[in-house]
Amino acid sequence: MSADRPLTAQPIALPQRGGGPRGRQPTAAALLAVRALLGDESRARDLLIEHLHKIQDSRGHLSVDMLAALAEEMKLSQAEVHETASFYHHFDIVREGEAVPPALTVRVCNSLSCAMAGAKPLLDELRATAGADLRIVEVPCVGRCAEAPVAVVGQKPVTAATPAAVRTAVAADDRQDPTPDAIGYEAYRAQGGYRLLDELLSGRREVPATIQALTDSGLRGLGGAGFPLGRKWAIVGAQAAPRLLAINIDEGEPGTFKDRHYLERDPHRFLEGALIAAHCVGVAAIYIYLRDEYAGCRALLQRELELLRAARPDAPEIHLRRGAGAYVCGEESAMIESLEGKRGWPRQRPPYLAEVGLFGRPTLEHNMETLHWVREILERGADWFAAQGRRGRKGLRSFSLSGRVNRPGMHVAPAGISLRELVDEYGGGMQDGHELYGYFPGGASGGIFPASMADLPLDFDTLQPHGCFIGSAAIIVFSQADRARELALNAMEFFEHESCGQCTPCREGTQRAVQLMRAPTWDVELMDELSQVMMDASICGLGQAAPNPLRSALRYFPQEFA
Repeated sequence: MSADRPLTAQPIALPQRGGGPRGRQPTAAALLAVRALLGDESRARDLLIEHLHKIQDSRGHLSVDMLAALAEEMKLSQAEVHETASFYHHFDIVREGEAVPPALTVRVCNSLSCAMAGAKPLLDELRATAGADLRIVEVPCVGRCAEAPVAVVGQKPVTAATPAAVRTAVAADDRQDPTPDAIGYEAYRAQGGYRLLDELLSGRREVPATIQALTDSGLRGLGGAGFPLGRKWAIVGAQAAPRLLAINIDEGEPGTFKDRHYLERDPHRFLEGALIAAHCVGVAAIYIYLRDEYAGCRALLQRELELLRAARPDAPEIHLRRGAGAYVCGEESAMIESLEGKRGWPRQRPPYLAEVGLFGRPTLEHNMETLHWVREILERGADWFAAQGRRGRKGLRSFSLSGRVNRPGMHVAPAGISLRELVDEYGGGMQDGHELYGYFPGGASGGIFPASMADLPLDFDTLQPHGCFIGSAAIIVFSQADRARELALNAMEFFEHESCGQCTPCREGTQRAVQLMRAPTWDVELMDELSQVMMDASICGLGQAAPNPLRSALRYFPQEFA
């Protein structure tokens, strides 16, 4: 090329296409089917996951034809629809040439408490005896750890499951999760419900005094992070309107079921807490994110929200949204992405949700249990709640207790109680023939402690110096019949399965960790290096906390590696 000739962009001749639309075109039948399923409902972008559920529920799977039709109906690209549908475990995409899955699926939980209770032999027998019309799937925690092992037939949970019990459920006509017999709107009102909210709305109770009472009580976020409630309300309330409230009931941490316990019994208690928060912070709308496994709770909430809307038409609109099987959506920013109808990919921070959250608006994010306590604290007073703790701690905690104890279940106990006290005073002691060997203080991600550390206070900010944390207070107890290294592997396999894949340290780190942990001899030096990279470089808490079981098994159970 001549030196004095200017470098200019030259047009490139491209092959000409026909005049029709590009890409897969949905059939007329698929378009009619999608329009019939959606009816008069909005086609807004944030409802994509809700509409995917409608198709999945009606047909048992998602065909590429129906996905193309949904994309056209919602004015979205097919790439957007496919990337969202393929992200979530509960959506079954059937591509051309692939067989449609059987009409009925049985899901067997393989997480920690169920694994200790015999999930593996249950799964093996069901797979050996299942016919071609039945699909048997191994899945992570389904939120019923106190009743392990658990299988879910369709949507119907089979607790303390045996092969015979599962076969009976398969043969039955009713495969729906029953709607819990909870305290309904009228009964809740008769018991003094919504009185506090009415006092706030009428001005008989002042907002600053309300926030101060909750601050004085020491109430903190009870989803895992433990951020002080009063500070969070003040931060979000100072942001520009409109502000939103997002309530996290995803509860996917293995060992956790406290939110389901409260929701099945007294849903309006947390709904009143939500409306009090909305009034105090100046929230325009409320979004509830409920895990998909809680089908009965979803039906309950749908019913009670209709009654609440009819009774209080001037209240902020409350939207109930359905998860689709992604543990990472328990992380607040991933939940926000899912509420917007997208993949549950955690966001980089800053900005924080309090500044730029749902739909780009300042967002108050809360775990359900946090809001559950609001009414009781305001009625009984901050001093009552703050006085409940032990060893200088404040308040009460809802412990999801499972594993080798006589009375597994949700137990409300003082903050700062020790594991030994929790098991003896609330859990009925260890099961016959079992001695305390160790425990998970905060579900799969909280690490593992040996029995020699069972007198530590179970509370925020106490366990971190020892390499563990309490998180959502999911306590899983194991005995000499179990091995810490096998339970740590179970936890890491869970994290590998649930990694969203966005960041390399978590995506590749969990896979590599599982490979190393399956080896007869653990490469401790390499594991330490890998763990440090995951903790330092992962985007969100999933990758950052995933090494905790591995590291604590090495640290506190050296006898298993001798």
